[in-house]
Amino acid sequence: MTALRRPRRTHRTTRALVASAALVAVLAACSSAGEAAAPDDSAVTEGAGDAEAPELRLGYFANITHATPLVGVADGTFAEALGDTELRTDIFNAGPAAVEALFSGGLDATYIGPNPAINAFAKSDGEAIRIVGGATSGGAQLVVREGIDDVEDLRGATLATPQLGNTQDVALRAWLLEEGLETSVTGGQNDVEITPQENAQTLDLFKQGSLDGAWLPEPWASRLVLEGGAKVLLDEKELWPEGDYVTTHLIVRTEFLEQYPGTVKKLLEAQVTTNEWIAANPEEAATLANTAIGELTGKQLGEDVLARAWPNLRITNDPIASSLQLSADHAASVGVSDEVELDGIYDLSLLNAVLTERGQTAVSAAGLGTE
Repeated sequence: MTALRRPRRTHRTTRALVASAALVAVLAACSSAGEAAAPDDSAVTEGAGDAEAPELRLGYFANITHATPLVGVADGTFAEALGDTELRTDIFNAGPAAVEALFSGGLDATYIGPNPAINAFAKSDGEAIRIVGGATSGGAQLVVREGIDDVEDLRGATLATPQLGNTQDVALRAWLLEEGLETSVTGGQNDVEITPQENAQTLDLFKQGSLDGAWLPEPWASRLVLEGGAKVLLDEKELWPEGDYVTTHLIVRTEFLEQYPGTVKKLLEAQVTTNEWIAANPEEAATLANTAIGELTGKQLGEDVLARAWPNLRITNDPIASSLQLSADHAASVGVSDEVELDGIYDLSLLNAVLTERGQTAVSAAGLGTE
């Protein structure tokens, strides 16, 4: 590890959670928790205070799309930046489970995908969470079996996604709808059958020939290609301006953000430091992230999978806010959620304060919150 790295701190606590929850249950939990939290509508702005919490409970996934916390927690950068605030980390398998923990009071902040954050914001009437920074863009692909060469070949096919209503599930359904193919979230007649399930199960079923393909995040798209013989029919970045869309961002309970802005700013300082190092040392960063995955799950990614998956990601502090409302609109159009306006979901004031202090370009909330 180079001199840019922080020494590892011994007071970090990691508790692995094998957690999954039905989307409906999570949304119900979000609704009730949003009423309980009842934060005010004031945004955190530069100079709002530097109060710090005695403890920060942070969630993230043991997944390469969460490279920022994987690297920053593993090498001690996050713990050191937080100073006297104790860092406690919980590992999740899916966004709805992380949201459920946040709304039940078990988390203060979590790295998460866009659609679970949208659902949390909507079900709490825009009160309970704020997006305070980005983390990752890209890294999702539709991979299919041989013989499927264009969208029309998908008619009658069975495809998988990680979870009903999750980011990739919404993206697949919206793309198919735009291409003239109907899907259903309740069963019945449709052009393409979508079966949301655990990614490991998707890999097994694809190898057995029971699935025609899947829309998956990394490293699972790469695993289906390298281990299952799949091919890429569509890389999601082809659907977005300049190939940029949010895959992972950082959300914080609004109540925690308002009470402890100093702690949130230090967390963002740790993120920016980590992302600077990742950008300067991509190969070493990929190895460190993979080592962390191995420590958390008991198994690292294969070197071939890591080599294919890592370049498909862009690590960034920018939450790419311009892509979020469209993701919400897609979810409504395919029937996995109601229409929702996201005004106020972002508070990027602390992140932009950190970026400005370091001479970097501020990021945009795209009219959906405070900058």
